[in-house]
Amino acid sequence: MKHGLDAYAHLDSPIHSWEPRAKLIALLTLIFAFSFVQHLIVLPPMVALTLIFYRVSRLPLSFLLNRLRYPGLFLLGITLLLPFTVGTTVIIQLGPIALRQEGLLTLVLIATRFLCILTISVILFGTAPFLTNIKAMRSLGLPSLVADMTLLSYRYIEQFSNDLAKMKRAMQLRGFRGKGPKLSWQEFGGHPVASLLEFFARSYRNLRVLASLTGTLLVRSYQQSQQVYQAMILRGYSNTSQFMVSESSGVTIGTRTQSFSLPLPRGKRRSSSTNTAGFHHYIALGLTSLISVGFVIAEIMLTEA
Repeated sequence: MKHGLDAYAHLDSPIHSWEPRAKLIALLTLIFAFSFVQHLIVLPPMVALTLIFYRVSRLPLSFLLNRLRYPGLFLLGITLLLPFTVGTTVIIQLGPIALRQEGLLTLVLIATRFLCILTISVILFGTAPFLTNIKAMRSLGLPSLVADMTLLSYRYIEQFSNDLAKMKRAMQLRGFRGKGPKLSWQEFGGHPVASLLEFFARSYRNLRVLASLTGTLLVRSYQQSQQVYQAMILRGYSNTSQFMVSESSGVTIGTRTQSFSLPLPRGKRRSSSTNTAGFHHYIALGLTSLISVGFVIAEIMLTEA
């Protein structure tokens, strides 16, 4: 994929060389520990630990910022009103708008916890090929059907993105403009009512076109999934299939008797040599788990205090 999570999985860092299963357990444990944090006094150690992990991973800052863009907008949308609606202690008041202390502290807590968890998730999936993470989950007990669905979704999401870009380009060549119409009274002889009605009519037509585009993409995605599944069945696929790696063809999903190949994107080929898990991998797992337990214990002690 052009913009996959594992675009920097080839880097050389201690977290990149961490045994995948140990890394998966350790970082997921840390994520769950972060989710328990409810007191502001625990936030500085949590932020410091997150920054240390990201610095050790050697991932570029732009990689993280690109992944935080859309989740950040979602977070902003659901927490923007908290400082103005939650709590009773008013810090600043401008007419009917009042900035409240409790809501502001809640915003800081939610935003910090959200960003730390998302950063750890980026480290987890950005420091190893996606196939390696799937195999690690599979070895830890993830059902084979879920593993297959996850890998195939990752494999074809780029194709659906390309289909969407082609459909949007075709619509634009036929005169469609995604931007909302401009509200101009002079165009209708200075009558604001007529201008307003025309504005809503154009917006409604744009929404209908975009809804049609979304429906068409969903139908094409469903048809593509049916074709892929039927092709897999014809080549001997079953729920007991296993993931294997082939240097020539990328991901191979097969049974004991037959197999078929799904090509991995460029840069995702694995070398013939495999890394053996050393004792230091599990020392790192133990230390990270102890830190996670420490966060949980600290949170419990602060709650009971």
